[in-house]
This record gives sequence, C-alpha cells and structure tokens, in this order.
Amino acid sequence: MQTPTNLQIIGNEIAIAWSDGAESYFPMAFLRAHSPSAENRGETDIFGRKYGGAERTDYSGVEVVGWRFVGNYAVRFEFSDGHNTGLYSFSYLRELEAKLESGR
Repeated sequence: MQTPTNLQIIGNEIAIAWSDGAESYFPMAFLRAHSPSAENRGETDIFGRKYGGAERTDYSGVEVVGWRFVGNYAVRFEFSDGHNTGLYSFSYLRELEAKLESGR
C-alpha cells in the first residue's frame, strides 16, 4: 500500500505526495462530495435498505481546514462546513484520483 509522504494545501486543492513518487491534487469540494462517511453516503441494513445520506451534492466553497492521519491507513479531513467524520483510506484516495482523472 502506498502512503502519503507529504500533504499540503495549495490554493483550493489538497496536494498529496505518495511513497511511490506519484502526486495527487484534489479540489477541496471534490473531496467533500466524496466523503466516505455514513453521514454523506448513508447506511445500508441487512435487507439492502439505505438510511440517511446527504441530499446535497454541490459543495462549492467548502474548504479543508485541517486533517489528521488515522493509524497508518487513512486521513480524516476537517471541512469548513463542520464535516469531519469521513475516513479517507489511502487506497480510497488513490481510487478517487483515478475517478478525478477519468472525469477531466
């Protein structure tokens, strides 16, 4: 598993340097919209019914105001709208990078 060696705010993006030499750049609003939290995505019961989840999809203007590493596998970003419950595993961040690249 690749791990971040550096994480910085550059303008309205989060820049991550990875242990394999790659670099990722994530718009802050994109990270907020793709939060893996139950608050954002909802939760599914054993019957497949989904409960909760944010109806909001536009996070324009939301910024990352801080972050903390969680163990050796994830980052928890703190956003200007108060959201801070999503754990972005390092592998999830790499998946988001691919999603972001395919959308450009």
